Amino acid sequence: MLFREAACYNHPVRINEPASDFVLPDLHGDLVKLSDLRRKIVIVNFWSCECPHSERTDRQIMSMFVQWQTHDVMLLPVASNQIETLEAIRLAARERRLPLVLLDSDHRVADLYEAMTTPHVFVVDREGILRYRGAVDNVSFRQRRPTRFYLDEAVEALLAGHFPPVQETPAYGCTIIREAVE
Repeated sequence: MLFREAACYNHPVRINEPASDFVLPDLHGDLVKLSDLRRKIVIVNFWSCECPHSERTDRQIMSMFVQWQTHDVMLLPVASNQIETLEAIRLAARERRLPLVLLDSDHRVADLYEAMTTPHVFVVDREGILRYRGAVDNVSFRQRRPTRFYLDEAVEALLAGHFPPVQETPAYGCTIIREAVE
């Protein structure tokens, strides 16, 4: 098995190593397990219904995803902000036409993947190996318009049978809110 077991929540994922497995419910309560998606390229996108950076990149990702669907690419937006309501998440998912959103209400998976912002994307290849981690594009505080699309480059490289030209970039977006658990 190339995926790490779900019980290994204390081992962070690393580039070019097996992606840590996880199981999360979707908006309907159905469970989605990362390791069940082998043989697909999986984009794990730590996502927020309130973050303007997530909203902006959702449009980019969905336009790319339409082309990738025929190539067994799976998009997994993961809602990890504890302050967002289920109703707000459902509304944003519907408005942005996201086919699936997973709920990480205790942010265990965000912690496991060391996701700090929304969006923060992780691309897992068909064998379950993490091949890219970071930003969707090169937008930053000083770079307001994207001129490079890292996520697109990573997925297209994997579809062509190559490693992504860039394997890690700093994520840029809104901070994932983690409230203390008592």
